[in-house]
Amino acid sequence: MRLKGRRVLIVGASKGFGYALAYFLLKEGASVIINSRNEDKLKEMKKSLESLGDISYVVGDVSSLEKAKDVVNRAGDFTDLVISVGGYVEDTVEDLSGLEEMILNHIKIPLYVVNASLSKLKEGSTILLVSALRGIYTAYPNQLSYAIGKAGIAKEVEILASELLDKDIRVVGIAPSWIDGDFVPNRDWKKLRKLGDVKAPPEDFARVAVWLLTDEAEWVNGVVIPVDGGTRLKM
Repeated sequence: MRLKGRRVLIVGASKGFGYALAYFLLKEGASVIINSRNEDKLKEMKKSLESLGDISYVVGDVSSLEKAKDVVNRAGDFTDLVISVGGYVEDTVEDLSGLEEMILNHIKIPLYVVNASLSKLKEGSTILLVSALRGIYTAYPNQLSYAIGKAGIAKEVEILASELLDKDIRVVGIAPSWIDGDFVPNRDWKKLRKLGDVKAPPEDFARVAVWLLTDEAEWVNGVVIPVDGGTRLKM
């Protein structure tokens, strides 16, 4: 129960990483608030996990500062914040088809949500952002806007951590390789991958995120940790 007494807001909870993260947070004693635009998805996740502890949800879009403030206000009090708004578009400089969406999802939205949350986060709070391996290491040629957006998240972690030092609020990040599929509670996910695989189930990434929110990681700040099983070593 490393997170007993903590209350974590997960913004942009998916059926993969966000769902797995909520599961492990509850197992560690935290209360959890999950957010997305899809109420049916949130209801399904809440029903699946409510036997493990205190879980609630808030439906809403965070694509502007005003909308982010509305979601954060309706979420109530929380001690820690995870922003995992996703989105993947392949493009190149010849078409730039994903530029606006990737900049919004991966650069603007995290800043909107952090800005909206500052009045609730206190001394000892942690903010966790989700970058990507392709944002901190080599990207493919057709990942221009996606990789730029995820690289932006990594830089946000560094700058926000510096800005919030005096408030005693940590900002950390993870850089997953490839989160493979939806989360399924209570399965033996370790059988689904081996060290060095480019893909891994959501559990492998969520467990690192949980650790970063615990006191065990209180001296980790302003960095993005690659969570990839070593697949980057084969690039």
